[in-house]
Order: sequence, then structure tokens, then C-alpha cells
Amino acid sequence: MSDASLVVAVARYNQDALAEIFRRHGGAVHALAKRVTRDAALAEEVTQELFVRLWNEPERYDSARGTLRTFLLMQTHRRSVDVIRSEEARKRREQTDAAQIAAASYDIDHEFGDLADREAIREALATLPEEERRAIQLAFYHGLTYREVAQRLEQPEGTVKTRIRSGLKRMNEALSTWKVVEP
Repeated sequence: MSDASLVVAVARYNQDALAEIFRRHGGAVHALAKRVTRDAALAEEVTQELFVRLWNEPERYDSARGTLRTFLLMQTHRRSVDVIRSEEARKRREQTDAAQIAAASYDIDHEFGDLADREAIREALATLPEEERRAIQLAFYHGLTYREVAQRLEQPEGTVKTRIRSGLKRMNEALSTWKVVEP
């Protein structure tokens, strides 16, 4: 069966046709995505997206304009470049967030540094739940990005961000209480 016939079958929701297209071209798509993104996980993501898109929008392929392989590889390259750009934007956002949090952290350090008592910060950190304390330590003491912390802790990135913010808020509250108690 030709590739064009398989795409027509995909348009009729024939899963076997999609499986055959994947068998024929999945390796080339994944290899190109991996070469462009230089990341196996991103390449898998691109490959999956591409075949899901083919399943949902088979009419995008026009056999008069070229082979299915060419179409798939062009789509793969475009999507891989988009993913790289998205990753770079995400890293810039994380760096900005980290700088803002570091500045806030510096304010806390500076305030209590004037009181010559960094022990209060360590004590406040020790009162945090283990998940929040570990995330803050990795981000601030080890300089890891949110994504790196998430990978290290094997947790979703959003969860890590929430735990860091929650932990910093608790520390701020604990340190405010400590400041009031001290003469």
C-alpha cells in the first residue's frame, strides 16, 4: 500500500494505517528530531506530536506536493526548532525567576546578617517539611534551575516551584516571628 493510500486510511481513523506509517517513517522522524534537538526526550516528544498531528489532521499532507517522508521530515524539523526556541525561552524565564528569588533571598540574608545571626535562617530552614527544604537547598545552595531540581527530586517542575515558593514564604514568616521575639 502506498504512503498516500495509508494517509487516506488514517483520515478514516484506521489505526493500522497510522502504525504502518510510523513503522516506515518513525525512525527517520525520531532521528531527525534527535539530531536537531540534541535531546532524546525532546525528540520523542516531537515524534509523538508529529504522529498525533498526522492522526488528527491527515488532510495537511498533499501527495501532489511531495512524498510523505519529505512532508514528515519537514514537519519534524519545524517542530524541533520550535521546541528548541521554547526551551530557550523557558530557561530565560527560569533564570529571571531565580534572580528575583535570589534577590528576595539576599534581602532576607542581608536583614539577618545585620543582626549577625544566620543561625536563624538555618533554624527556619530546618522547620520546613523535607520536600520544601530539599528543593530550596538544591536551588539556592547548589545553584540548580527549577528543571534541574525537578529532575534531581524526580518531581514535576511545577511542584518544585510551588514548594520553593511555599518554603520561602514559611521561612520569611518564621524569621519575622524570630525577629519579634528577640530583644
